[in-house]
Amino acid sequence: MKELVEVIAKSLVENPDEVVVTQTENDKTIVIELRVAQSDMGKVIGKQGRIAKAIRSVVKAASAKENKKVVVDIVQ
Repeated sequence: MKELVEVIAKSLVENPDEVVVTQTENDKTIVIELRVAQSDMGKVIGKQGRIAKAIRSVVKAASAKENKKVVVDIVQ
């Protein structure tokens, strides 16, 4: 899941070197934190959060076979 979020984020931003994705996992949940440069924050979130929602939907679909809940957080 981490690699998927990283590839999507790097394709959206102008500073792909500053994209940092961390993944923490417990029994039933995977938490993925996405950090991008401040200037690229709008590109990752999108108008009214549409891009962020799309990223979450793709990750949710990809994680369906693992039977775990995946949470994608975009942090500053």
